[in-house]
Amino acid sequence: MPRFITDDCVACGACEAACPEEAIHEGDPKYIIDPEACVDCGECEEVCPNDAIIQKQA
Repeated sequence: MPRFITDDCVACGACEAACPEEAIHEGDPKYIIDPEACVDCGECEEVCPNDAIIQKQA
């Protein structure tokens, strides 16, 4: 299940740099995870300083 970036995102870019699949892109006003490209590795969640990345619920 892909991850999701919540409204707690401050657009610092840490998650985009950490994503090995380049699935995260700058959005307005927060970053966005492409669910088609996300392999759910969790790298983005680990580096987020605001805990703004969570597991999407089914």
